[in-house]
Amino acid sequence: MTRRFVRPLAALVALLPMALHAATPAPHDLGDTVNAIRAGGCDGTPAAVAPLRRDGRLDRAAAAIAAGGELKDALRSADYRAAEAAVLEATGDAATIGRALADKGCKEILGAAYRDMGIAQRAGRSWVLFAAPLEAPAASDAENAAARVLALVNGARRGKRRCGLRRFEPAPALTASAALQRAARAHAEDMAQRGVMEHAGGDGSTPAERATRAGYSWQAVGENVASGQSTPEQVVAEWLESPRHCANIMDAEYSEMGVAFVASAHGVYWAQVFGAPAH
Repeated sequence: MTRRFVRPLAALVALLPMALHAATPAPHDLGDTVNAIRAGGCDGTPAAVAPLRRDGRLDRAAAAIAAGGELKDALRSADYRAAEAAVLEATGDAATIGRALADKGCKEILGAAYRDMGIAQRAGRSWVLFAAPLEAPAASDAENAAARVLALVNGARRGKRRCGLRRFEPAPALTASAALQRAARAHAEDMAQRGVMEHAGGDGSTPAERATRAGYSWQAVGENVASGQSTPEQVVAEWLESPRHCANIMDAEYSEMGVAFVASAHGVYWAQVFGAPAH
């Protein structure tokens, strides 16, 4: 009997620290400065479609970062669920800081995914926090999402693929398993309740033990987990970009699969369980 376990994907919250130094600090409205750059474009990149909205929760998160906090912790304490986020730190007056932001922070300011921003200023320094809100899939879409993940996975298995250093030949299509679906759902619910993305259950259970509990008689079991993705397309793409997750998807030993997502105050959590039934 074999058991294959894979380390989880990191949550999709990116910290991009950048110190932008300019001359003589003075009070200024960074929100207007940022949106002016966003409206005009910078570094040869066209203007963004819409201005960023000032969000009080992100202001609180930016203040926490200014006080030395970590981005992920600051967002959580401010009750802002982000699919993606970045922060820029700057010093200077309105004119010089605008030039510095346009020169060094263009990528973040024009980020198409970002919709909201928060700002904190203290002791002549400023922090601008950019974020894309996490849009959780509707619970009513669970069945359709599972079917879509299965279709995307089988599409990936139809061709040759390289997962890190390993090369995989095309693999037979997986079929949906009600038992593995129950195992996936149970673990997604557990992760969402605890706000922790990992393979170990809250009770210390392994993927294989959860599959057995769900009534699956197996000779091989594998699991992928993820957090923060809002669509089947996004989660499968992220799994395929990770060598170990990709290897699970392409493993010809597996013939069945179950997948589920659960959204909570902590975010969106996905569990994908692969199996080869016992003969």
